[in-house]
Amino acid sequence: MKTRILLFAWMFTGIVSYAQQDAQFTQYMYNTINVNPAYAGSRGAMSIFALHRTQWVGLDGAPTTNAVSINTPINNSNLGFGVSLINDRIGPTQENTLSADISYTIPTSETFKLSFGIKATANLFDLDVTKLNPVDDDPSLHNFNNKLTPNIGAGIYLHSDKAYIGLSIPNFIESNRYDDNEVKIFKEKINYYLIAGYVFDLSSSLKFKPALLTKMVEGAPLQVDVSANFLFNDKFMIGAAYRWSAAMSAMVGFQISDGMYIGYAYDLETTKLDNYNSGSHEIFLRYEIFKNNKKITTPRFF
Repeated sequence: MKTRILLFAWMFTGIVSYAQQDAQFTQYMYNTINVNPAYAGSRGAMSIFALHRTQWVGLDGAPTTNAVSINTPINNSNLGFGVSLINDRIGPTQENTLSADISYTIPTSETFKLSFGIKATANLFDLDVTKLNPVDDDPSLHNFNNKLTPNIGAGIYLHSDKAYIGLSIPNFIESNRYDDNEVKIFKEKINYYLIAGYVFDLSSSLKFKPALLTKMVEGAPLQVDVSANFLFNDKFMIGAAYRWSAAMSAMVGFQISDGMYIGYAYDLETTKLDNYNSGSHEIFLRYEIFKNNKKITTPRFF
């Protein structure tokens, strides 16, 4: 029975870890702080962010992710600070990841700034053995309960009001959630991120922004997300995205007020998983408090 339980867990988490290591987001261009600590404070405002993602609706045990974060520049200095929490549930497993980010920004020209960031993370991993329906209790599986592992990451972020490009590694330390010298049930591997985007002014009332996220993980295919968004009158956004060999997405967003923005995305699988689920839903809300209670003259598109 022990072999059967471990085989099931290995198959399940093996599939999950092959498909995605860090939590996956379609609207990554608004959630940059989770992958690149150098983003902290770059918007020039205190930015409060909350997101809910339900993936592969209808598939039992599919991932559900909740993320909250806050980041802000520190007074009139070149420093930025951020804190984020991600809750990721996949089948019988649950991860809570708490991160603190600090950045330092230097101007490189009249329009561009270069930011450097460091991320410190604590990850709490838990396995609900009861969801595996074991016939015989296996004491070794209880080692999964509330397993805490620390990590550290770093990133660089070159940005202006019109463009950005960033490189980051959120987790430098590889760690095993379980290792009995025969089978590694889950291994946290290093994730490498490249992000980029540019805003084109097509007219006085229409902006166009293509964006890119590339993620590389050892033992998994290269993940490439490309998106194209249109912003009308600095208020309404509509766009589409494609995750290479994985999914197509539609996105909409609305600037409710100077400080509040809401966005929604729907993913349609392009893999065989499409036969077993009805897509993925992702919604987020961002609220910003501007310095001296003044709004940003030109709303940022990222």
